[in-house]
Amino acid sequence: MKHISSRDNPAIKHLQALAGSARDRRKAGETLLDGTHLLEVALQHGVAPLQVVVSESGRLQPEIESLLARCTPDSLVEVPDRLFAQISPVDSPSGVLARVEIPDSPAAPVQGNCVVLDAVQDPGNLGTILRTAAAVGLRDVVLTPGCAQAWSPRVLRAAMGAHFHLDIREGVEAAATLAGYPGQILAADLVDATDLYDIDLGGPVAWLFGSEGQGLSDGVAALATRRIIIPMPGGMESLNVGVAAAVCLFEQLRQGRASGR
Repeated sequence: MKHISSRDNPAIKHLQALAGSARDRRKAGETLLDGTHLLEVALQHGVAPLQVVVSESGRLQPEIESLLARCTPDSLVEVPDRLFAQISPVDSPSGVLARVEIPDSPAAPVQGNCVVLDAVQDPGNLGTILRTAAAVGLRDVVLTPGCAQAWSPRVLRAAMGAHFHLDIREGVEAAATLAGYPGQILAADLVDATDLYDIDLGGPVAWLFGSEGQGLSDGVAALATRRIIIPMPGGMESLNVGVAAAVCLFEQLRQGRASGR
């Protein structure tokens, strides 16, 4: 295991850049997984970290020690706690983080159930939707150019490992991705909408969810074959986009289980 103690070390500077800059993550094609859970899920899915960094105190934790034993020895780096706190992308450092490559976006067209997110900019909301999509067994997620970066450390933490269960297409145009889509394209909207619970969700569905403040852009909304609304008898005008996506996706799951699909 290599030991680094200087903040001026090029490897440390690179980690700091990945922790704080979407531009640097895109340029390098790399990101950081913070914490034992994300590292565990990555290893389970066959991801070989480029580098695993552990703090001096973190190395004493049995859970972290067992994860380090599963990593390539040449990839391991130990740093002082104070230096780990400087490179960690979170406020409460976990004691271990991994530098990994960001997977390429799939090239194959979307055919089955999918979620299309249009300019969803809040990392917490984006991570929640990714986690929900993975939970219901959905595979494909499409992000338009205005979305938060899917592989940012904050989104990764919010998604709790869901990234490794999904095929994520980032920075793509919804119209091109959904060209020739074989199923329903449903937009969560308030105008000319049908009650979610009155719609047959059998067959492939592409769900369209818009940004927290503006909703769907006109171009993406125009792709919808139908608009749906979630009934809210309590009088609220809208739901958080992460909650709305969860309601829709689990209703589709419920209908599929009820019908034996």
